[in-house]
Amino acid sequence: MSEEELVERFEQENVTLASLPMRTLAFVIDELLVSLLFISVYWSQFSNAADVEQTILIMNTMVMYVILLKVIYQSFFVWMYGATPGKMIAKIKVIYVYDIDNPSLGKSLLRAVVRVLSETIFYLGFIWAALNPKRESWHDKVAGTLVINA
Repeated sequence: MSEEELVERFEQENVTLASLPMRTLAFVIDELLVSLLFISVYWSQFSNAADVEQTILIMNTMVMYVILLKVIYQSFFVWMYGATPGKMIAKIKVIYVYDIDNPSLGKSLLRAVVRVLSETIFYLGFIWAALNPKRESWHDKVAGTLVINA
């Protein structure tokens, strides 16, 4: 499907791209939710820490758990609902460009993995979205998705 055909189809379906402030709001909400979920699951380990240094040490040993939780959270919600809870609150959603529907599980997983990778590289993939006319971040580009107004 060519770029012109996509634009025409989006116009027919009344699809508009989500604004960067709404995407930022959704990001902040999702990060808070993932953080609260992580802390609640591992509260017993954090509460046993004697001081701040021990808390930091515990957090450093759990980095992979945080990454795994983020990938599962993003993949599941985008696959099942086309939006994470943060995106639902911001009234935006993720679509697979070629069928204007929720991404498949594979596309959602790919998007989530690249999203976490983008975060670890100084959020460069997110900055890319601000400079891109279609507001595509790296994870959107790789997975063939766009974030639109719901």
